[in-house]
Amino acid sequence: QVQLVESGGGSVQTGGSLTLSCVASDAIYNYAAGWFRQLPGKEREFVASISRYTGGSTLYGDSVKGRCTISRVNSKNTVYLQMTNLKPEDTAVYYCNEDLKLQNIIEEFRNLPAWGLGTQVPVSS
Repeated sequence: QVQLVESGGGSVQTGGSLTLSCVASDAIYNYAAGWFRQLPGKEREFVASISRYTGGSTLYGDSVKGRCTISRVNSKNTVYLQMTNLKPEDTAVYYCNEDLKLQNIIEEFRNLPAWGLGTQVPVSS
């Protein structure tokens, strides 16, 4: 089973920026990938997805559109999430995941079998 390690979180003030990283233990170039987040007391939600190729097509959740950029470097088995203009409502634990099917990343992510520990992003006002 793949192991996913998220990093790059940390306390940030409103309007600040962070870049999160996700390193996979397998050959991530075979998979579509995505970022997700879980706000306190809420279910995990979709943040962004990217198709399997470097420079592949991307999709963003409405709550982060225009403020986040997902990218990948397949040679490093790494997917990134660059976040700007952070708001207190972005406070969450951020997770990444991968799947052979992009549609599973976008619509069926709750059924994905393996999840990392996530990285916390507290945004203060």
